[in-house]
Amino acid sequence: MIYLDNRQDKVEITKELEKSVEEIILYTLKEEEVTIPCEISVIFVDNEEIREINKDMRNIDKVTDVLSFPMLEYENHKVFKDLYIGYKFEITDLNEGNLILGDMALSLERALEQSEEYGHSYLREVCYLVVHSILHLLGYDHMEEQDKIVMRKREEEILNRFNINR
Repeated sequence: MIYLDNRQDKVEITKELEKSVEEIILYTLKEEEVTIPCEISVIFVDNEEIREINKDMRNIDKVTDVLSFPMLEYENHKVFKDLYIGYKFEITDLNEGNLILGDMALSLERALEQSEEYGHSYLREVCYLVVHSILHLLGYDHMEEQDKIVMRKREEEILNRFNINR
C-alpha cells in the first residue's frame, strides 16, 4: 500500500505525478527484492513544513528536499535484501498483513527548485528523491563514503532502468 498525502499548496500535483511516484516506488521495491506486501506513507510538503519536520525530528533547522523515517532496523552496511529476504516478521511490524517500511516527507517546492538548479526535469528530480528515500527505508545510507558510493550507484541504476535519465 502506498499512501500519498498532499499537505502543501505551492506546487501543483497532477495525476501524472502521483502515478509516477507510485510506479517508481513499486519499481524500486521490486528491484530491491521486496516481495512481501508492504506499506509506505508519502507526504508532500513545502519548504517551511519540511524545515519544521527536520528541526523537530533531527534537530536541524534548515530546509531539505526529502526526509525518510524507516520502521525497520538495519545493521551497519546491510540493507533489506541482505537481512529480510525470507524473514518471518513479527505482528508488530505489520498492518493488516502489510510490512510497514516507513514514511517519507518530500518538499515539492524544493524539488522544483533543484530541478531548475540541476537543469533536468521536475519529474526526474521528484523520482530521484523518491528512489533516494525508498532506499533509505530499505537500509541504504550515505554517511560513510563507501555507503554513499553504493547508494548513489543504486539510485542511478534504478532510475536508468525505469527510463528516467539526466
